[in-house]
Amino acid sequence: MSQRFKIQTLLLLFLTVAFAAVAAPPKREFYEIKIYQVKTADQATRVENYLKDAYIPAMHRAGIKNVGVFKPVASDTAAAGKLIYVFTPLKSLEQLLDMPKTLAKDAAYASAGKDYIDAEYKNAPYARYETIVLQAFTGMPMHKKPALTGPKSERVYELRSYEGHTEKIYQNKVKMFNDGGEVPLFERLGFNAVFYAEVIAGSHQPNLMYMTTFENKASRDEHWKAFSADAEWNKLKVNPEYQNNVSKNTSFFLTPTDYSDI
Repeated sequence: MSQRFKIQTLLLLFLTVAFAAVAAPPKREFYEIKIYQVKTADQATRVENYLKDAYIPAMHRAGIKNVGVFKPVASDTAAAGKLIYVFTPLKSLEQLLDMPKTLAKDAAYASAGKDYIDAEYKNAPYARYETIVLQAFTGMPMHKKPALTGPKSERVYELRSYEGHTEKIYQNKVKMFNDGGEVPLFERLGFNAVFYAEVIAGSHQPNLMYMTTFENKASRDEHWKAFSADAEWNKLKVNPEYQNNVSKNTSFFLTPTDYSDI
């Protein structure tokens, strides 16, 4: 084999690999949303201390960035002080399944989280928690840190859940986001979405969830007013292909904690 042929072969191989890397779509992330239920202010403090001092630093050491911690807005009297939301972005389901082993090997995590980890049965740091596992939409395969500059205490993050009548009908709503143009519509109107995702394990299936973010409540209302008036949306919402594809739409208004990455 001549030297020239070897060089040509290697160049062709390099170009093939490079083209495949460029052409391949980004791998869709997975997300865990954990919702803590607390009964007392003491429990809330203990969970937050664990998240701030033990969990988030451990995630960072494990290479997981942008962990979000949120609480219901103060005006939500039914949930304020009773719920804590934790958003963890993951590269794969294996990373989620391996997390207990990862944490078990982290001495700093064990030390910083001792009050939470080693809590006695008669002094638990929370009442219960719910875990939701999601996979990112093809239309936004990776999460984004919102481009907000105002104080975290004033920000409003809106977590939405769209439930479907059946699996097939629910998938039609997912298609409306990915192929119908709903994701780029939100992007164009500046909704600062953190993620859009399909719920693959949770208590309200079939459903999808997404999170949009705003500097404050007034900004949130202005954005949705612009959305409702948008010509593209008004054309999309009457498209016969996407009719009657949501059975229930629930919004959760949250504010990030001061130690939240997002």
